[in-house]
Amino acid sequence: MGFIEELRQQRWDDHRYYHHNRINQTLHFLSAICFLTSYVLIFIDPVVAVMIGWLLAMVLRQAGHFFFEPLNYDEVNQATQEYKESIKVGYNLRRKVILLSIWVASPIGLYFEPTLFGLLNIDNGFIHNTAVLWIIIGSGALVFRTVHLFFIMGVQSGLVWFTKILTDPFHDFYIYHKAPLYMMQGEMYDDMSEWYEPTLINNKS
Repeated sequence: MGFIEELRQQRWDDHRYYHHNRINQTLHFLSAICFLTSYVLIFIDPVVAVMIGWLLAMVLRQAGHFFFEPLNYDEVNQATQEYKESIKVGYNLRRKVILLSIWVASPIGLYFEPTLFGLLNIDNGFIHNTAVLWIIIGSGALVFRTVHLFFIMGVQSGLVWFTKILTDPFHDFYIYHKAPLYMMQGEMYDDMSEWYEPTLINNKS
């Protein structure tokens, strides 16, 4: 596959395997709004942008996966949860637990070592330095997994995933903007019979 085709495939697999629940889709829609807000604010007030990105966007996004997405056998795709977790290109649930644990624990470490061993300026204040630390964690997690994918799946797959993550807020806003309406109509699960990009219809399998 070329770059664009693999990007579409990774997005399709992510959607069909991990976004069945309409609440999860709705939370991704809200998360996308928060991330897009952060994308704008990063040029105006980076601290506020990071706080919105981590405290709102990431919490909404991951809550959908951990609390609302079914973890039993996937009847739609005829796949076990173990299989889906094993082929997950990005951060599966186990990796997410590790990443989120680092994120939650990092302000505690910063409280006891305010300068992060001389890397941060204590005069900037705890909130500002926490935001800087969270930028480091987020960027580090993105770069680490991308480089990891270079070795296990190839350079193109790693760059595709990197691109997918950065553009997910735009894509999620587009494909999940109807999710709140479906949910209010009583439809709690997506049967995957509808896809939002016609070019992917032939990839349904």
